Amino acid sequence: MPSVKEFQVTFDCAEPERLARFWCEVLGYVVAPPPTGFATWEAFNSSRPPGKDGAWCACVDPSGAGPRLFFQRVPEGKTVKNRVHLDVRVATGLVGEERLAALEAECARLLPLGAVRERLLYDGHDACIVMRDVEGNEFCLD
Repeated sequence: MPSVKEFQVTFDCAEPERLARFWCEVLGYVVAPPPTGFATWEAFNSSRPPGKDGAWCACVDPSGAGPRLFFQRVPEGKTVKNRVHLDVRVATGLVGEERLAALEAECARLLPLGAVRERLLYDGHDACIVMRDVEGNEFCLD
């Protein structure tokens, strides 16, 4: 049985490019190159039928190590908690106050980008911060 070599994470959303650019800033990713045959995303989008322009966007890890993130426009809005979410690992190996400081620093960096802080989970040793992206999708700073 073959093993999976690659995967992407797909987000349903209202504004694919806006959400892709947010996650590029969070993760150090870049917007993926335009589809084959198009020099720019603008050229690709202008070739699409009305209502289909800007219907999706993707971002990639420039090192090639992380998964591709794909954002697709859907008509319905987000209404309930995510069943899957991303943990942004910014304090790996840190504990206590040092861990908390690293998480708080990353939270402070993301707030001006449009992220929303939900709550801090901290037991004096381990911690994470529950956040929301610009469309309300939950993620954690871990």
